[in-house]
Amino acid sequence: MKSKYIFVIGGVMSGVGKGIATSSLGLILKTKGYKVNLVKADPYLNVDAGTMNPTEHGEVFVMKEGLETDQDMGNYERFLNQDISQANYMTSGMVYKAVIDRERALGYGGKCVEAIPHVRDEIINRFQKATKENGSDITIVEIGGTIGDFQNAMFMEAAKTMKLQSPKDVIVVVVSYLPTPGAIGEMKSKPTQNAVRELNCYGLHPDFIIARSEVALDAKRKEKISISCNVPIENVISAPDIKSIYDVPVNFEKDKIGELVLKSLSLKNKKPDAQSVKLWSDWKNFVKNIHSNKIKNLRIAMIGKYFDTGDFTLTDSYLSVIEALKFAATKAKAGIEIEWVDSKTIEKNHGILKDIFKRCNGLIVPGGFGTTGVDGILKSIEFVRKNKIPYLGICYGMQLAVIEYAQNVLGLKDAHTTEINKNCEHKIIDIMESQKENLVKLTMGGSMRLGSFRCKLLKGSIVSGLYKADIVTERHRHRYEVNNSYVFDLEKKGLLFSGKSIDGKLMEMIELGKSIHPFFVATQSHPEFLSRPTSSHPLFDGLVRAMMR
Repeated sequence: MKSKYIFVIGGVMSGVGKGIATSSLGLILKTKGYKVNLVKADPYLNVDAGTMNPTEHGEVFVMKEGLETDQDMGNYERFLNQDISQANYMTSGMVYKAVIDRERALGYGGKCVEAIPHVRDEIINRFQKATKENGSDITIVEIGGTIGDFQNAMFMEAAKTMKLQSPKDVIVVVVSYLPTPGAIGEMKSKPTQNAVRELNCYGLHPDFIIARSEVALDAKRKEKISISCNVPIENVISAPDIKSIYDVPVNFEKDKIGELVLKSLSLKNKKPDAQSVKLWSDWKNFVKNIHSNKIKNLRIAMIGKYFDTGDFTLTDSYLSVIEALKFAATKAKAGIEIEWVDSKTIEKNHGILKDIFKRCNGLIVPGGFGTTGVDGILKSIEFVRKNKIPYLGICYGMQLAVIEYAQNVLGLKDAHTTEINKNCEHKIIDIMESQKENLVKLTMGGSMRLGSFRCKLLKGSIVSGLYKADIVTERHRHRYEVNNSYVFDLEKKGLLFSGKSIDGKLMEMIELGKSIHPFFVATQSHPEFLSRPTSSHPLFDGLVRAMMR
């Protein structure tokens, strides 16, 4: 192998931070002058993440080419501060579909198609394709799920085969959990020991163990894990709970994980170039600013539809939006707190909006689909528009802002979106022409307007001032658009369409002039996908600055 591979595998339970560990390790190795590539292998049978409910699986992240993926891909891009290719994402569904399609086309020459070698080799080919396409020195592969899951067995088999073929070029990192049961009062390593034993059953052995826990590992626990799991003690990395995920790379480097990983891969700890030095310096400054004193503390209402899951609030549904708000607030030296508002509660009682915006400095309405809670969102947008409270609408948040304006300013009470009311008199938001056949045939997966598209901004508009550009590129995920038949009438009443597709056919951004409202901006795109820790997004910057006034 010309490239080196690191497999990151989770032990004990899900949610311990494999994605953040992978992202952090990628950043550290990149700052040491190596070209790093991050790959996610998800074990579910969905061909992509686009058809999954956000309350069950979290946010759907969209790659620049348009692939709908797991939210970890967003963390990869944010930590590495770069776009990542869709070749870096795969699911069991993708793999099996490729194998079956090839079998149907006689691609296996009449052989009996088996899980081993054919499925396994398809996985390995995809790992190597991602490496080749990105020209990486080191490829880090995060295997979704937990050790022992039946679903990820083929990915484990692929990792084992690659390590067997080239043992010096492949290492395995286990991210495990060490609980401290309250009644016992002692940190327990036995679950991690059991996870490593189970990993051994796949023919794999960890080279590193990243030990997640409430508090940092003591010397005794490190020694115990080292002896029982047969891992050098210096390769047991403590990963205690912290205030911010962006502290993780800095904490990892305290244990010199970068140098240790390079040594395990027989790579030199070379002198980083100026770009690598700047990347690490910018990151440390960003982390420092997160924890520094704030000029002002802000509170923003986020009214959405996808965080109601039993007795818990699943903020992962809007992960990129949350992070984008944090980045903009950190840049402005402000603290920010999000108040989660279920749109269904507003439908039951519109009066609570007054109380909400006594506490909150602004409103953000993120993307969504379907009918649930829409009237509550429309009432919220009307309230902040009339009371001049800063507003940012994203995708569905733009569509509903246009509908609200049509209903209450243009006077078209029956104005709506055909996604919800196919027979409304005024179809302000309607299905895109290119999407009509998909709806008829129910070809829903991976068929929306997806990926990066260019947008032309109106000179002198608020958004052109924020971007400091005339043409910008943003990522999209939608089937419905503004009905151009109403654009003239809406603009005549003060709603400015300040961003349009390059051919002028699609309305991409709206705003109200500063003489009408201090900050009322919405976009059909998903700007949160391009916001990074050290380069916050202009639209979120604009929202935060407006909230600070």
